[in-house]
Amino acid sequence: MKAFYSDHHTLPLPPGHTFPRSKYRLLRQRVEGADDVELVAAEAASDAVLALVHSEHYLDAVTGGTLTAAEQRAIGFPWSEAMVERSRRSVGATIEAARTALAEGVAANLAGGTHHASASRGSGYCVFNDVAVAARLLQREAAVAVPAGMPLRAAVIDLDVHQGDGTAAIFAGDASVFTLSLHGERNFPFRKATSDLDVPLPDGCADAEYLDALDAALAALWREHASAPFGIVFYLAGADAHEGDRLGRLKVSAAGLLERDRAVLDAARMRGVPVALSMAGGYGHDLDVTVSVQAATIAAATDSWRRWKNAGR
Repeated sequence: MKAFYSDHHTLPLPPGHTFPRSKYRLLRQRVEGADDVELVAAEAASDAVLALVHSEHYLDAVTGGTLTAAEQRAIGFPWSEAMVERSRRSVGATIEAARTALAEGVAANLAGGTHHASASRGSGYCVFNDVAVAARLLQREAAVAVPAGMPLRAAVIDLDVHQGDGTAAIFAGDASVFTLSLHGERNFPFRKATSDLDVPLPDGCADAEYLDALDAALAALWREHASAPFGIVFYLAGADAHEGDRLGRLKVSAAGLLERDRAVLDAARMRGVPVALSMAGGYGHDLDVTVSVQAATIAAATDSWRRWKNAGR
């Protein structure tokens, strides 16, 4: 399975900053050499590709270094050329994971899941919305490849502990992308957007309640698929629902999160829907635990990729 990475472009952050920038390098190192995982350095997304989702004014401010102090505070990073390059390549990684998934069944971005970025602003450590850009680009490429064909319909299964407000806002009222968000009700962002399906969870939610809520949400998603099939699933496999996360407020175990991953991957494979994963959030008190959770997600994705391959796709 191909896993795309961009951790060689490091964010220059002040001491004590809460963003776990070393997580991405540690995850790449953890999966390096794993059976059937091919690591690929991501290319940068161009301005033209980013403009499929983001406004001209916002792109100019990010790339030209003219973001206001308030806009930088909303993002959570001080502006730098490295921030821009890393953000471009994180989008590029999800684009390539999605293209690869269409051909091979499953592929992953070892970062990404920047779901708080909307068309005209960044927020919550998210500069560009990688999943939204990838979905729009794949839809355009599909329309060019088969002009008379059915439009490519995408589903976003967002299981980061924080609601995917930017993604929901970008695709509001757009039947070609179905957005599902399972998230902490009292967690960031405190003003939620409206997804096609929102499932708010209480603080302290543990495995049984979490997995029951996921089962119900996936059942609703697949009913939607039955009426208007999805051509691809973008799966945001956040580790921040884990019981050891500093920002998560839920109590889901590592075993529960692995069961979650398998539920998403197995259901999509049984229906013949390719899956492009993004790792999304993870802010553990012990970063090694977060990395282990996300390495287990990659292992589950690799197993799903093998099953696609063995089925003769």
